[in-house]
Amino acid sequence: MERILIVDDEKNYLVVLDALLGEAGYDVLTAQNGATALSILAEDEVDLMVTDMRMPGMSGLELIGELRARHPDTQVIVMTAYGTVENAVEAMKLGAVDYIMKPFENQELLLTVEKALRMGRLLSQNRLLREEVSRGHGFGQIVGQSKPMLTVFELVEKVAAAKATVLITGESGTGKELIARAIHARSPRAEEPFVAVNCMALTETLLESELFGHEKGAFTGAVGRRKGRFEVADKGTLFLDEVGEIAQSLQVKLLRVLQERTFERVGGSQPISVDVRIVTATNRDLAQDVSAGRFREDLYYRLNVVRIDMPPLRQRKEDLPALVAHFVRKYADETGRTAPEVSPEAMRLIYEHNWPGNVRELENALERAAILCGERITPGDLPLEVRPGAEEPKAPGLPRDMGITEAVEDLERRMILRALKEANGVAAHAAEALGLTKSNLAYKMKKYGLG
Repeated sequence: MERILIVDDEKNYLVVLDALLGEAGYDVLTAQNGATALSILAEDEVDLMVTDMRMPGMSGLELIGELRARHPDTQVIVMTAYGTVENAVEAMKLGAVDYIMKPFENQELLLTVEKALRMGRLLSQNRLLREEVSRGHGFGQIVGQSKPMLTVFELVEKVAAAKATVLITGESGTGKELIARAIHARSPRAEEPFVAVNCMALTETLLESELFGHEKGAFTGAVGRRKGRFEVADKGTLFLDEVGEIAQSLQVKLLRVLQERTFERVGGSQPISVDVRIVTATNRDLAQDVSAGRFREDLYYRLNVVRIDMPPLRQRKEDLPALVAHFVRKYADETGRTAPEVSPEAMRLIYEHNWPGNVRELENALERAAILCGERITPGDLPLEVRPGAEEPKAPGLPRDMGITEAVEDLERRMILRALKEANGVAAHAAEALGLTKSNLAYKMKKYGLG
């Protein structure tokens, strides 16, 4: 049972909230001032503190400051009366996750409490999973313990040992290639090649040559014989990504390979036999494409022997803490830094964003954040689309005839100058403001002649 501490100098509010939250299934503690609240916190662990802002003696802001110093993991909601919203904003800067206006509706309070507790659970999982993720635990390179992902992992384990063709479906960025690699790694073919082809990245002619190879002189530029991906993947696994983009003329040839396990190179007549496990992926609705005549029905059924549907990130948000920890550590390691913490405010934004680009979008956002942040990732380090209502900072004017490299260097030089000015020339303070190490700043200052 999750425990909530209510702090308010008005006894009536304590009685009402004790009853309301108790009936909702929470273990409730109450305090009429900050000193009593701190005494309770010294004896009992609580998951959430709901505190008034204006109280005699210790104010709500002072109490939050003490709480953050002593119990940084405890979530906080502040209650504030009309006209003191600015205090609530200050409280959120100190780490409160939300605020609620007095008087409030019971349902509004319950929803706010559940949201804060859910955020606390996510942050707790983040901390617990950080070490586990760093040791490489998980399903290969795939991070996730949500119910949808466990279903995917179970299917992978069952299908890996078979020879059946697998169709992996899902939105872009959900990790379809990682699943294909996991199937290969758990199969009897694991020691043989895994060969991936992006069918959307090549024209029809180039894709045919890429898949089946070509003989010398088969077309302009074919200066010698070249093996195709089917031959290269012999005894192993061939992964055809975006298989729904293959032209119908090539669909016929692909179907023949699946049926007969033989093909000819472009410009050749000699049948070539291969032993290849086929795994395909698409973000299209192939059944709908079949109905519309865009995709061959016989090929569709050949590919769709076993189907694995990858869930979008918005349907498995319980995996966010582990994913965040994984990517933050990954990009910190690449830059030789200690992995930064993720602030509760940044984690809240990450959780509330819908991630239309799925895990790929999350990874890109965290790569950006890991580069820009100091010791902690804050909301300002996240992309604009993750921060509703934020505005893109206006870039200083740059000469129109300046190339991109010069423009970046000019902007970097001006930012360093501004940071040094604001830090009164103290390089250590300027480095901290810029999110750089002192040695990195020293290198850049030397580079731009700012010694």
